[in-house]
Amino acid sequence: MQLKSKSIHLIDSTFNEEVRIRCKHAKKLEVAGKYDEARAALGNLWQGMGERPETTGMDRQAAGELLLCVGVLTGWIGSTRQTPNAQERAKDLISESLAIFESLSERVKTAEAQTELAYCYWRQGGLDEARVLLREALCRLTDEDCHLKAVALIRSAAIEKVATRYHDALRILNEAAPVVAASSSDTLKGRFHNELATVLKDLGTSECRQDYIDRALIEYAGASLHFQQAGHQQYLACVENNLGFLYLMLGNYDKAHEHLNRARHVLVALNDYVHAAQVDETTARALLAEGHNAEALELTRSAIDTLEGGGEHQLLAEALTTHGTALARLRRHNEARVTLHRATFVAEQAGDLEGAGHALLTLIEELSDLIPKSDLTDLYLQASELLAQSQYPKTRTRLSECAAHLRGLIRNNEDAEVADFRAPSTWDNFHFWIEIRRYEGYLIQRALKDAGGMVTAAAHLLGFPHHHSVNALLNGRHRELLCLRTPIAPRKPSKFLRWKAGKSAQS
Repeated sequence: MQLKSKSIHLIDSTFNEEVRIRCKHAKKLEVAGKYDEARAALGNLWQGMGERPETTGMDRQAAGELLLCVGVLTGWIGSTRQTPNAQERAKDLISESLAIFESLSERVKTAEAQTELAYCYWRQGGLDEARVLLREALCRLTDEDCHLKAVALIRSAAIEKVATRYHDALRILNEAAPVVAASSSDTLKGRFHNELATVLKDLGTSECRQDYIDRALIEYAGASLHFQQAGHQQYLACVENNLGFLYLMLGNYDKAHEHLNRARHVLVALNDYVHAAQVDETTARALLAEGHNAEALELTRSAIDTLEGGGEHQLLAEALTTHGTALARLRRHNEARVTLHRATFVAEQAGDLEGAGHALLTLIEELSDLIPKSDLTDLYLQASELLAQSQYPKTRTRLSECAAHLRGLIRNNEDAEVADFRAPSTWDNFHFWIEIRRYEGYLIQRALKDAGGMVTAAAHLLGFPHHHSVNALLNGRHRELLCLRTPIAPRKPSKFLRWKAGKSAQS
């Protein structure tokens, strides 16, 4: 295959040199977001997605370069196209290259492989694994490795942002600023400004800091400028999506839709369906805020269909949570409950404890009137455990509001029970023994519930010496409560009865 780069005409006669030049050219295209062109630049060295490149005849250095290049492209293409198992394949290829570079004592290339492997884990929600790999990579790098060190720091900040450790993310980005300034890459500078803007946005909205919001808008403008100069359309669309989300949180829905529509148009043209689905999920949140629940439902259903087959579970969990909210507001309560429980599970599987906790809080907020009080208490305790490390003030506010709402529901339920047995406001049609029987049924019902349906234990709570008394009441004047008791286990006949039956048969 003929490459457009001028350097391709200077290819050394050796096969190893050709491999290195092709990988270098593919890397430039990958950094610019031109993944299909990067794949084509490798020519016959890579047969395509899902295939391991043939490294026979190459020295170990060239083989490591090719495996790393193909692994990175597999991760990016798999992410944008939601190719099943793409991240696992990417991790295998990059891990193989990492082992080669370590054996060759290639310090910088080892750190590069660790940085790329961390990004695959990050896409799948493996924040702890990604954090460890990036920490190890940074230990290998010096200030002379400014570009790669900046990439590792920006990705480290992205991990802390996802974990809602916003001040930690801001600290890392401040550390990265002089390293980024030393780089000549517009793509790198755009990624830095975009990440910084997103952290400032999250801090500004969570802490009600208008100065952070103003800085975020400036940083987003800087990110757009650098991405335009780099010609990176995909990253430009991501900035538009982030601006749409910011205006959504500020309540400016017209501005939000303007930026989101622009982002989706670019991403669809690039066939980047995963990020288009992310834009759809953000748009659905705006529609929910505006009361357009049916439209939000359709958008999230489309987003879920796109994200279902890929490996980016955190994005899928967010879409499921928004979808569950739309279902609840359209009074499709059973579907909403199932969807929000699934969102919790998917987020936990991705290591996104914050997302799992938010899904449970949404379940309590949207469906509390339809969930038994004991179940609500369990859901709240689970949510508070998942969100125990959250640094997001709005999350703590939601937890407090859910707790207050739950206490109110329990108090109202207790007040209603007490009101049922107060003296009547009028004695018309009153019958003493009917009221006594009603209260008797109430006490048996409470005892059975507290005893888990065990009649013997309920009898003990009611002060009866034997369970036969409760059985008699259940089979007599309170048959409507029979459904509350545990099923009666059939007993085997005693040895005496079996012996007696045998004697009768003999006679």
